Amino acid sequence: MSDPHPGRPQRGGGKPPAPADKRTLFQKLIELVSPGPDSRDELMESLADAEQRELIAPESRMMLEGVIRMADMTAGDVMVPAGRMDQLDIDAAYDDLLHSVIATGHTRFPVYESRRENVIGILMAKDLLKLQRSPDLNLRTLLRPAVFVPESKGLNELLRDFRSNRNHLAIVIDEFGSTAGLITIEDVLEEIVGEIEDEFDDKDGESGIYTLADGSQRVAGDVDITAVNETFGTAFAHDEFDSIGGLVAHELGRVPRRGESVTIGALVFSVMLTRGGAVRWFKVTRAPEFVAGAQDI
Repeated sequence: MSDPHPGRPQRGGGKPPAPADKRTLFQKLIELVSPGPDSRDELMESLADAEQRELIAPESRMMLEGVIRMADMTAGDVMVPAGRMDQLDIDAAYDDLLHSVIATGHTRFPVYESRRENVIGILMAKDLLKLQRSPDLNLRTLLRPAVFVPESKGLNELLRDFRSNRNHLAIVIDEFGSTAGLITIEDVLEEIVGEIEDEFDDKDGESGIYTLADGSQRVAGDVDITAVNETFGTAFAHDEFDSIGGLVAHELGRVPRRGESVTIGALVFSVMLTRGGAVRWFKVTRAPEFVAGAQDI
């Protein structure tokens, strides 16, 4: 016989089914660390323990730790210093602008007038196509407003600004109002999720050596030295280092910074992009004295 009161628990000891656990992962995590760690280190240990107990995935732990670390970080901690900024001169010829864009591979460039600290706007690389079609077009009309932020601006707040204003790049200024560097939304997000692959990053199954429009080569920092030797006809030793990035860092005595160049034998290695304390891409050309004969090292 059916129960006349299906909404009530059965008599005779039967228990109603337990309600579904509707707590979110974040709520479970909060309960896990309750009553709460007394320091950031303890919180990090709690996250590590949660991962070991398979309550959160390793990727989730990394992101949570990134959020915690980012809470005390500022634009000045992450920015690209002014001395290593890739900028364009408003008075430069079109061919010079195009060469700079191809050589660096960025999508956005601060544009200055008279001196590098005088940033007057941001140029999108794709907007150069408009100049090619209409040479009489004034470059100034293609500039987008530059966003300026102080070095002390917190990354949390900066990320909110990037999202709300749809800006991807900001110029960082110091306490005296001078240009200190630049920061992008990618720089901020990488503090949370780690390195973000972009058009400069090597893809599976592809070589790490590419020929650029000016005839030079773009070489990934983790490319095997043997591959470099085969491409350039060099004879770099590979018994101590496997990657060309390791060899260059050894020759210089440290990891080179973006914009720096190191000459090893017949080749000049110019740093195009660095990530996570390592060189991602070199621009490789032959040293002037070796251009004509392309001699072996």
